[in-house]
Amino acid sequence: MSSLRDIKKRIANVGTTQQIVKAMYMIASTKLHKARAQLEGVRPIYQELNRVVRELARQEKVRSHIFYQGREVQNSLYIILTSDRGFSGSYSASIMAKALEHMDAEKNEKILVVGSKGHYFFKKRGKNIIRTITNLPDAQVYYGSESIANWAIELYLSGEVDEVFIVYTHFQTVLNYEPCVDRLLPIDTGGIEIDDDDHIKYEPDVTRFVDNVIPFYMHMSLFRAFSESHTSEEAARMVNMDTAGKNAEDMIRNLTRMYNRRRQAAITQEISEIVGSASMLNIEE
Repeated sequence: MSSLRDIKKRIANVGTTQQIVKAMYMIASTKLHKARAQLEGVRPIYQELNRVVRELARQEKVRSHIFYQGREVQNSLYIILTSDRGFSGSYSASIMAKALEHMDAEKNEKILVVGSKGHYFFKKRGKNIIRTITNLPDAQVYYGSESIANWAIELYLSGEVDEVFIVYTHFQTVLNYEPCVDRLLPIDTGGIEIDDDDHIKYEPDVTRFVDNVIPFYMHMSLFRAFSESHTSEEAARMVNMDTAGKNAEDMIRNLTRMYNRRRQAAITQEISEIVGSASMLNIEE
């Protein structure tokens, strides 16, 4: 049975932990606010680029472009966005499970993993990790996503990979975010009918327009995915810290009740002993 001193010490320790958790909650909340602002800024750009890229697919000439034309798949590149830090619940685990679920054992997967959590996970399972990026500062995400986009395009154009996927977490609300897999290359033309109406003019011509717009589209797709994932991660961390804070509060409340009961029992015992001693003295007299 724990002594009063032990219980009091546990209350103090849990109280210290609660203060740390509150500080981490505030940090995650501030980062979430900034991440959401960035995401709200990049989403319209991505959506408009996605509309343009799909509109281009209506032209038969574009369908034969290397960025649009599919080929026999032997090698697939997966760009997987995970986390470097903990305290975010099942955030990274759900992303990695989604990636494994999507991978085809009959194809040769090549993986670029962002985040140490993903690196250790896929390395442990013997996956072909060809590049790892860890501890990417928030201020470098824009240029980092551009660098990754250009690197992935080079692999695709050289024939080293036949398709490129991005695995990330799509942010919906603070309590709702979903792991997703999007194919970046070749461009998905499913459900788009060919319409060679020449009411849209591309300068200098449609082929060179595609050559220039697709790299920018890839860049914005990756930057948007980074923003979605970062926002989801901070939301998961904030919710996790909020839950931990409530658990610490409940633990302190329960320990305080236990302390008060033990203290009251000790006082009652002391009173009983005093009264008993007094009674014995009266009897002797």
